[in-house]
Amino acid sequence: MEHYDHLYDVSENANVRFLGFVSEGTRHDFGIVFTHKFYGKPLVICMQTGQSTLLSSEDAINPGYLKKIFRLNSESEAEALASFFQEHLPSLSLEENQY
Repeated sequence: MEHYDHLYDVSENANVRFLGFVSEGTRHDFGIVFTHKFYGKPLVICMQTGQSTLLSSEDAINPGYLKKIFRLNSESEAEALASFFQEHLPSLSLEENQY
C-alpha cells in the first residue's frame, strides 16, 4: 500500500432529513445530512443526480450557485430552490462560520 497522510476517521450518528417537492412542474428530492463536521453546514445531496454540496441558509441566497451545483435548467428553478433552502437549512452564527 502506498504511503498516505491520514487526516481523520470519525464515526458519528448524523441526523438525516429527506425532502421532496415540486416547483413549476420540476420534481426535487434532497437528502440533508446534519452533522457536527464541516463547521455546522449540512451536506445537501440531490437524490436524482447525486450532486452534493455543503450548504447553509446564507449560501442559499445565491440562486446562480444553486443552478450551477445542482445543474438546474432555469433561473426560476434556482430561485425556487433558493427560497426552499432558506426555509429548511440552518443559518450559521458568526462563531460557527469559520470559512
